[in-house]
Amino acid sequence: MRILPAIDIIDGKCVRLTRGNYSTKKVYNEKPLEVAKEFEDNGIQYLHLVDLDGAKSKHIVNYKILKTIASKTNLKIDFGGGLKSNDDIKIAFDCGACQISGGSIAVNNPELFLEWLSTYGNERIILGADCKNRKISINGWLESVEIDVIDFIINFEQKGITHVICTDIAKDGMLEGSSNELYSGILSGTNINLIASGGISSVNDLLQLRNMGCEGAIIGKAIYEGKITLKELKQLC
Repeated sequence: MRILPAIDIIDGKCVRLTRGNYSTKKVYNEKPLEVAKEFEDNGIQYLHLVDLDGAKSKHIVNYKILKTIASKTNLKIDFGGGLKSNDDIKIAFDCGACQISGGSIAVNNPELFLEWLSTYGNERIILGADCKNRKISINGWLESVEIDVIDFIINFEQKGITHVICTDIAKDGMLEGSSNELYSGILSGTNINLIASGGISSVNDLLQLRNMGCEGAIIGKAIYEGKITLKELKQLC
């Protein structure tokens, strides 16, 4: 199972939110590159980088930070937040993203999202399936739509998607464990590579997700709050 530490960016700084609420912003480091290098120095190979300014603005904003991290580390970066146009996705890949994730665009403009899937291939395009009470949330989690998360995933799996990031927003930033029942339902109903996100608070949570069959796990606040150490992640990697 891939371990993907998360760096979320607001105003060029490394932050975390709770349940996606921008008013809960906590700054952990004003230099995201320092955080990324520390991950790499501890054997981490992957990074989940989110442009929260972009998600709110509905276009890519923090691409210079993506470019800096990609050029100064060997981390394989999946990037999301605000990717709404061909220009946005081109900038992301040109700045060094290995994969991009799209959630809002898959809801609001599925034709364009599927065009990206055809152009770049299903190894580089990840479906973002973030949900609240099983309903898909979009635009930085500021809006919900009446689409069941598993139905949403199945629909895009039938169209060629093979990688999905799913965050249960109610769990995000709460450090109360991941949404295993939801992930189990997704894995039993699909054949996608599932990347779990939200609520992970211990190595035991990671082991449960791995045993369940998740392809990857995104870890954010648990690292920054010292619930999971980089030494522990290094041993897992």
